Amino acid sequence: MWAVVLSVGPGATLSHETAAEIHGLIDKPIRQIHISVPEERRPGQHQKLQGVTIHRSRCLVPEWQPPWHLPRTTVEGTVLDLIAAARTFDDAYGWIARAVGRELTSPSFLSKALAGRKRMRWRGWITAAIEDAADGVHSPLERHYVHGVERAHRLPTAQRQAKRRHGSGTRYLDNLYEYGVCVELDGAAAHPAEGRWKDTHRDNANLVQGTETLRYSWPDATVHRCQTALEIATLLRRHGWKGTLRPCSPTCPAATGARSGDGR
Repeated sequence: MWAVVLSVGPGATLSHETAAEIHGLIDKPIRQIHISVPEERRPGQHQKLQGVTIHRSRCLVPEWQPPWHLPRTTVEGTVLDLIAAARTFDDAYGWIARAVGRELTSPSFLSKALAGRKRMRWRGWITAAIEDAADGVHSPLERHYVHGVERAHRLPTAQRQAKRRHGSGTRYLDNLYEYGVCVELDGAAAHPAEGRWKDTHRDNANLVQGTETLRYSWPDATVHRCQTALEIATLLRRHGWKGTLRPCSPTCPAATGARSGDGR
């Protein structure tokens, strides 16, 4: 990395996935080195450096570092650069959620950095996404659940990342409802055996403390979101919820459930 920085010359700053690796946003080393230079620079022959991607940026903000440390973009600048390069909005939100969830930055710092960029992809969505991250929505899957299941069907608002004491440790629950219902979201398609046992122990501990747990994965919060809402509403009603489940569309299964009394 130092060789690339020195080779490219003045203003060269590690950015994108490389800066993310240094900041702790990425756990595994990235083989390609990403580096940014001010827009007025012309990298010229350096563009052909093997294993190096050079970006020209009009809003390059290096993080202050002592001269013996690798120059890199700030955490906030790195997140916004990765959002601009993301293939989908889910990928973009993943960077926001990871940065805030790992306490590498705060929603207020991200908002300030966003305001400082004249051109930004998905600006309206990103602004709303930062607010979601501030509320404890720590993954794209959790965001799909909040918008597509909970809010779209007018379920009560859960407490995000609710802290629970269990024995000598602390557990964080994805979505805890005041009615004694917890909704956990599993982003991985398949959990290793150790992860499944941890989930089971957590669910058992919740039940002992009087909280029933429903556990959903990606398809449940996207493709089958209406059926998921209906199931949650049914359990919430069993625990005392008196609200009305709202169908998100004329064909929403929740409409039938509400008419039959399951979601009313």
